[in-house]
Amino acid sequence: MARKQGHNRVSYEEKIRDMINMSLRKSLRDPRLAKISITRVELSQDYSQAKVYWDTFDTSNKRSIKEAIDGAASKLRSIIAKEMNIRHTPQLILYYDSQFEDEQNIVNLLKEDEK
Repeated sequence: MARKQGHNRVSYEEKIRDMINMSLRKSLRDPRLAKISITRVELSQDYSQAKVYWDTFDTSNKRSIKEAIDGAASKLRSIIAKEMNIRHTPQLILYYDSQFEDEQNIVNLLKEDEK
């Protein structure tokens, strides 16, 4: 039974991720949000909170983009509630995902070390 619940959680997280990514491109009009990609979503045990990790293609404007996505969080939550037809929508907690930047820094360090 626990295995099925885990599968349901993963499926729900993927649906939320996909819905937010689609909404950033189609439903919201802020051009800064078009430069964001949601990398992953992690739901709390009771599904009341969703940690949403995002990355941007334009790292030079990271601060401005963070302000835009923080401002759009309540709108994104409303879109999720409406599109997924759920009564209790998780609170969205947004985090910048520096995974790709960190990876690039490691690659650069390894290249320097080879020289």
